[in-house]
Amino acid sequence: MHIDVLAYDHPDAVSLIAEVQQEYVIRYGEEDRTPVDPAEFAPPRGLFLVAYLDGRPVACGGWRVHPGPDGPEAELKRMYVSPAARGRGVARALLAELERTALEAGYGRMVLETGSRQPEALALYKSAGYVDVPQFGYYADEPEAVHLGKTIAEEPSCPSTR
Repeated sequence: MHIDVLAYDHPDAVSLIAEVQQEYVIRYGEEDRTPVDPAEFAPPRGLFLVAYLDGRPVACGGWRVHPGPDGPEAELKRMYVSPAARGRGVARALLAELERTALEAGYGRMVLETGSRQPEALALYKSAGYVDVPQFGYYADEPEAVHLGKTIAEEPSCPSTR
């Protein structure tokens, strides 16, 4: 597997985004209506990644700047793994790379919106250390919306007491 930085409107990204939108239709009856501008995913204030297996695009995800209560943070968007690539560690590797790049860009916290009808996503995020945060964004008032966050900044090392 390899992961490339691509524009949000690159054909491989567009194809995967269309797949995730269809997944939302199946699970929720409609596409995600969150406003998204492709320019939000351009460095340095955002990033979009596509993962490839055997030369085929199989997963995507990105982050964009989000105005958090304690200052700007990274908001995870469009995290998706194609069915044929699931169960192979792709999502975990992609999430780790998204966290790494957000931290490298200066954002010490990652937040996201997902939904109660996405148990696989909830399990991934919770196993990666994400916890409930106050609701935000387009789906803040939706009862099925789940809002999670994680501090991704490296913890300062404790001084030795010896």
